[in-house]
Amino acid sequence: MRPRHLAGDDDELADRVAGTLMEAGWTTWTTARSTLLHLSPRGLAGAEWVRGSHEFLLGELPVAWHISARTHASNAVMEWNAYFTTGTPPEAIGDFLLAVEARTDPAVNYASGDAVLDALCVLGWARDLDTPHSRVWDPSMSAGFAWAELPELVRDGDPRPDLYGWQAWAEPVIGEPYQWTAAFSASVPHDLVAAFATSLASPVPVLRRTPPENADGRLFVTPAP
Repeated sequence: MRPRHLAGDDDELADRVAGTLMEAGWTTWTTARSTLLHLSPRGLAGAEWVRGSHEFLLGELPVAWHISARTHASNAVMEWNAYFTTGTPPEAIGDFLLAVEARTDPAVNYASGDAVLDALCVLGWARDLDTPHSRVWDPSMSAGFAWAELPELVRDGDPRPDLYGWQAWAEPVIGEPYQWTAAFSASVPHDLVAAFATSLASPVPVLRRTPPENADGRLFVTPAP
């Protein structure tokens, strides 16, 4: 099924991402809040399945994965956070997490914001005519990626107010509910966000059993071999 960014999660977002992390050697345990926390092999990144543990919404959708990173394993303070709601393609979240773990220092920013925009444009997305340096759209204008002011509940290691960060979303039908949303706090390195964006916009089909209803007419379905 393609495009990937409209293919949904098949209601298996927890299991598919967790499977990717298990294969990569992440450890898992249940927290005091009865959520599942996955810790990277070097202890610098965490991915917590928080669906149902609180009512943090993005675009009126419940946040399902909360991902964070720190500079040292002994440091209790997280430098940045990223949030993904239900419906987000699990392949993109998995690739983002693998990119985080592959980085020697996942909390240090080396790239500019153009890394995100360029990654999407190479795969056929287009810069917004009015805000070309901060927003891009998929070819059908049903999904977007933008550098914008963040919702209040998106926390970051930088305590300053009114920070900007990357946000992404799918809205197959304008005016209808979002299919999924994602938010990256201000300090998330741009190249890591670009890894998520590259996977999200990949032309490679993904396996799904149940196409999202709100993407009807926008998906290309090929029977699995």
